[in-house]
Amino acid sequence: MAIRLVALLLVCLALSASAQTDPVELLLAQMTLEEKAGQLTQLGTVDTVTGPVIDQGSLTHPPMQTVGSVLGIYGAERTRQLQQSVVEGSRLHIPLLFAFDVIHGFRTLFPVPLAEAAAWDPDLSQRTAHAAAMEASASGLHWTFAPMLDITRDPRWGRVVEGAGEDPFLGSALAVARVRGTHGDGPPNTSFMLSTAKHFVAYGAAEGGRDYNSADLSQRTLQEVYLPPFQAAVEAGADAVMPGFEELAGVPMHSNAPLLKGLLRGQWRFTGIIVSDWMGVHELIPHGVAASPADATRKALNAGVEIDMVSQSYSRNLPDLVRNGQVSLTTVDEAVRHILRAKQRLGLFENPYRYSDPARERAQTLTPQTRALAREAAQKSIVLLKNSGALLPLPKDLHTLLVVGSLATDAQATLGAWALAGNANDSVTILEGIQRTVSPATQVTYIPGASPTSLDTQGIAAAQQAAQKADVVVAVLGETADMSGEAASRADLGLPGAQDALVQTLLETGKPVVIILMNGRPLSLSNSAQQATAILESWFLGSEMGQGVADVLFGDVNPSGKLPITFARSVGQVPIYYGYRNSGRPATGQNPYESTYLDLPSTPAYAFGFGLSYTTFAYSAPQLSTERLASTQSLNVRVTVTNTGQRAGDEIVQLYLRDDVASVARPVRRLRGFRKVHLAPGEARIVEFTLGPEDFALLDDDLLPVVEAGTFTLFVGGSSTTDNQATFEVTDSRRLHALGPAIPRQLRR
Repeated sequence: MAIRLVALLLVCLALSASAQTDPVELLLAQMTLEEKAGQLTQLGTVDTVTGPVIDQGSLTHPPMQTVGSVLGIYGAERTRQLQQSVVEGSRLHIPLLFAFDVIHGFRTLFPVPLAEAAAWDPDLSQRTAHAAAMEASASGLHWTFAPMLDITRDPRWGRVVEGAGEDPFLGSALAVARVRGTHGDGPPNTSFMLSTAKHFVAYGAAEGGRDYNSADLSQRTLQEVYLPPFQAAVEAGADAVMPGFEELAGVPMHSNAPLLKGLLRGQWRFTGIIVSDWMGVHELIPHGVAASPADATRKALNAGVEIDMVSQSYSRNLPDLVRNGQVSLTTVDEAVRHILRAKQRLGLFENPYRYSDPARERAQTLTPQTRALAREAAQKSIVLLKNSGALLPLPKDLHTLLVVGSLATDAQATLGAWALAGNANDSVTILEGIQRTVSPATQVTYIPGASPTSLDTQGIAAAQQAAQKADVVVAVLGETADMSGEAASRADLGLPGAQDALVQTLLETGKPVVIILMNGRPLSLSNSAQQATAILESWFLGSEMGQGVADVLFGDVNPSGKLPITFARSVGQVPIYYGYRNSGRPATGQNPYESTYLDLPSTPAYAFGFGLSYTTFAYSAPQLSTERLASTQSLNVRVTVTNTGQRAGDEIVQLYLRDDVASVARPVRRLRGFRKVHLAPGEARIVEFTLGPEDFALLDDDLLPVVEAGTFTLFVGGSSTTDNQATFEVTDSRRLHALGPAIPRQLRR
């Protein structure tokens, strides 16, 4: 017993010494309950004529000087002034965290995330995320609420624009890239920012595609589809996780202890911050699971939500909840510890003002380098959907070119949703890009014709008259920036306003019509729009949109983008995605009693992974390292890709896998690898992939990972519909402890 007491005393002394030398533990030991509640409080801003100011509401306890973080304030001078007032005016001198939604750029805007996902280029995504972090951190910001990792298969949901589309494998690869890009070289470099994986989890499965709505899905779908990008982000070092607004199977995510504490903290060993979404703690009341702000505070913090964004529920209620025993002091201390550790990692205890440097802000904002990167990203994100008669690329020396559509001059639309610090005056419109690129001898005429926001058709007659005199018509059609994003769900996926009427009239002239789509979601084009000679999906491409579009339109760049999400023929097909499971009566077209429609094919308008080029590519049959392997072995796959056209081009080679017969129904195919290759005309190159046990594995009846003996078919080609295939057999079954790393093999370090 004496030996045990001595050992215990030594442990206590060691812990005491550690607390004395560790600034985080030292601060915790000195903090009052009110000060701890302050660290768990994040204030928002309200807009004024002079810009955003902190919304303190009725905040009286704790005082502003003890608040842990602020959302929406940026600028080197402003953040320095506010930081100084907090650090010098508080008892413990704890610095603030400045947070902001840096979703696809800061002052320089890059393509919206869905658009950039069409590049299928993790290196590009890492570079744009790093450039955004450099600009934002130079403006005094420490923390971004990105990347958004919600998989979605319902394009009615407006926030599809913020994610990587429908596939968890592609989504995981881009999640890792964006976390790494936000980190840059890491601390102590001041371009390092804290990243946030959001919205945990299945927010993209909102019923009816309506934002904030409920999600109800199976545990299998949750684990196979919606969780992998979050696990990959955690493995890549994400600093924070944000719960979604939705309730999942009856449990709001802001009170979902099994997922936040059990899975995220327990199984995944996540050690960062869990931050609420805007008013998410308070909204447990209208969800119907909390009776009062105090009840919401108790449920959210006990479930694992550590920072209360803007509702001030924690600051007002948490001290009393601890004193009456409804929330433990240990829980509070662990939450505060996570916030203080983040500030320590940023170097704010040593120098609270290290991110607030006006000289750095001037030098690193909207630079030629970031604009060049924005142009590159825009070029790579464009998807060529149709090119009848090889109309594109257009010659630069056309005699007359007509540009129609109000979006062609809409600089704000080029930026897309979540362009909070962006300035439309810095952006190149599509009309400007065209005018800069064509020959001086080319006559470019612009007539708005129609708008996405109006049913007025009065301008269409003028567009028709001008089209009859033009060699080619370029119609810029789609959505305005505020038609996608948060609270921007749409029940109709067609071209809004009078744009369809404009297209129909232009086609009646018999002149070649090129449609350039600007949009933040997959659109379902009408039969008229589908008759256009060529269609370019250009999304919202950011500050250099007009120049990037012109580069592709006139052939300076060969388009290489591939769709990261399926385009439905009609909203009635939604949800539609490539990785579906066959029913017992799959759609073959040979039997009326099949899973199909009476009035529409069951196939999409444009499939996941689809995208044309100004050249053509041919694939050899896949060559396998073996046709039979054990469950512990890996399989090497080689395919030769040849540029069979007359132009150099980039091809995104995609590998899909199907488990032919399994103990549970499996998707008809799953993406398990992709590579981008550049090929000169006539050039051939061998592309290699490696598949391992985690690729062959599935979740069995008990949702436990297992590799089952049996045959598999793999497909390698330029889209999810490729039939270029090979078959192999796994000869034995094996239970796995886990599915393996969530980070895709090609990105593991």
